[in-house]
Parts: sequence; structure tokens; C-alpha cells
Amino acid sequence: MESSSDKQISVEKARELQKNWIENQGSAIDKAMAMTDVRDFLFDLEELQEFLNLVRTKSKEQGISNPGIRIYFGAYGEEYKKRATVFLQATNDILAYQESDPDQQVKNNEEIEPINTVQGGFPPIDY
Repeated sequence: MESSSDKQISVEKARELQKNWIENQGSAIDKAMAMTDVRDFLFDLEELQEFLNLVRTKSKEQGISNPGIRIYFGAYGEEYKKRATVFLQATNDILAYQESDPDQQVKNNEEIEPINTVQGGFPPIDY
């Protein structure tokens, strides 16, 4: 099994990825909305860990041995100054899907409600 450090990227790569997003998707969104929206999000580590523990416990109770977490982009309505957000959704067993059909999408586990306790950086904080 790979360690998490084997999957980490350099700070330089992170900056490059964010720069690409800002120049492409971010630019298109800013132009279409005629405003700059939030593009960085902060989760409290304790709240995030609590959610991960909940996903692990509830998934185990459901017989799901290797759940995943899917990250979704979302947006609030016009009544909010900062519209962009992200939320996290538990998935079913990742390995079971990879073994049965590698091209099949892992389904969300909708028995576990998503988390959206994120704080959006505004103005956006560039990496």
C-alpha cells in the first residue's frame, strides 16, 4: 500500500494546478457572473475528522468495507454574496466497484448525509 506521502504533490504543482483553474474555469465563471466568487474552501480539521469517523462507522455497519468520499462543487442562490461552495458525500465500496467493473462509477451512499461546514475564502486566497 502506498503511503499518503506517495500521493502528495509538491507546493509548486499545487500552485500550477490552481493557476490553471483560475485562468480557465475561474475566468469563465467570473466573466459569466460578472463577479469574482469564492474559489478556496476551508474545513475545520475536527469537523472533518468527525465526518470521516461517521462515514467509517456507518459504512462498516452497512457492510461497506472501503468507502470513499466524493467532493462536489455547489452554489448557493443569489441571496448569498459568496455563492460557491463544496460538500463531501460518502460513497459505497470503492474496491468492489473497481474489481467488478473499473469503468463503472462508484455510487454515493445516500444513507449518510453530506457535510457542508466549509468556510469560503473571500476574497479568494491564491495558493
